[in-house]
Amino acid sequence: MSGIRDSLGRVGHDLLAAALSACGREEFTGGLRVSGRPGGIFHLRGGLVIAVESPGAPGPEALLLRSGRISGEQWAELVRESGGSRWPVAGLIAHGYAGAAQLRIVCVLALHDAAFAVVAGDVDNCERAPDARPLAPVGIGEPPIRLLQDGARRLAAIAALPYPVRPDRERPRAPVGGLDEAGLGILQRELLTHVDGRRTARDLAFRTGRGVYPVTAEVARMLAEGLLECSDTPVPIPVRVPPEGPVVRRREPAPAPPQLIAPTAPTALPRRNPGASGITESLVPEKSGAGWKGFFRLRNGTSK
Repeated sequence: MSGIRDSLGRVGHDLLAAALSACGREEFTGGLRVSGRPGGIFHLRGGLVIAVESPGAPGPEALLLRSGRISGEQWAELVRESGGSRWPVAGLIAHGYAGAAQLRIVCVLALHDAAFAVVAGDVDNCERAPDARPLAPVGIGEPPIRLLQDGARRLAAIAALPYPVRPDRERPRAPVGGLDEAGLGILQRELLTHVDGRRTARDLAFRTGRGVYPVTAEVARMLAEGLLECSDTPVPIPVRVPPEGPVVRRREPAPAPPQLIAPTAPTALPRRNPGASGITESLVPEKSGAGWKGFFRLRNGTSK
């Protein structure tokens, strides 16, 4: 796992966060194309993210096919019926392969999984693509910064495991000498079938038709438990979670001004006639007890 860098890098993270924040603030409709590894595109409507597509994560069609509700042949026939649409929603519902609610869930899962894949990779540049159209948009969009935070938290959860891995870095293999699969879960058995020392967690996600995040997390757990092996040693993954809102720099407080003495009515000394025993008329002001601190307490409503 040598050469692991900070998630997105500081520059890449700030670039993506700033671009998504601007899209949300301006209620942008269109695509935000992210170049990098693996990169992807965020589709927005009115400033909310309605779809994310990335070569680093399986799309909704792959997740739906993996669910077993429709076969590859049935899917190909639906695509032909719809005139080549990559996401034939009407046909899926009309033929009873999936309900509208099930398709919405698949689209939401694919959206969050693709956002995680982008966050876990590298970002080189972001540019708007106003004419971009999403493959499988969700009905209710996600606030862009909240979506970015969700991806960063998922990466933080993987980074906290004893053997953290990245979706496109480590290439695990089965232990030498085999492994007793009794007591293993379905996903664990599937991964053991496909690991060969050349496939990454991303490759395994496409191979099994599952989300890249759950596959990456399971690979990390299996490596920590000795169910998988990897030639590299684990290295901690630093994660930077996006802030809730715009960053506000803290200003240093200004130095306190010298203590002020509130003016009071002057107190007159006894008046003598001029020329009498050398004592002349004079005024001596009294020192006030309020001062600056007393004024500050009054302004803050804490004066006793």
